[in-house]
Formats: sequence, structure tokens, C-alpha cells
Amino acid sequence: MEKEYDFSGGQRGKFYRPDAKLNFPVFLNEENYSFFMALAKRKNIDISLVVNKILEEDKKLAEFIR
Repeated sequence: MEKEYDFSGGQRGKFYRPDAKLNFPVFLNEENYSFFMALAKRKNIDISLVVNKILEEDKKLAEFIR
């Protein structure tokens, strides 16, 4: 690293996007990953679709229980 950096030509907020949506990674433990991956392979779909579908159903169940 240099001792000093010149930011005099910098532009504040150049890459800021107020409408940007961020998707943070979710890490599954090995047992859950294996289970959902097997389901995904059986259906020939992406694992994220399987997990999201199961979460959607769990949300419905949680609302019903409330």
C-alpha cells in the first residue's frame, strides 16, 4: 500500500444505487445441504428454487398458526 492516496478527483456516490437489491448468501449445514441438493437433483432444478419453495410453504404454515 502507498503511504498516501489522492482522492481529489474522486466523485462521491458515483456507484450508489438507491434501488439496488442485495442478495446475501445463506449457508446450509452439511445435512440440510445434502437433503435439499438431493431434492433438487431429483426434480432437475436449482437448489435455491427448492429451498425458496419450502420456505414459502413454511411461511404459510407459520401465518396459519398465528
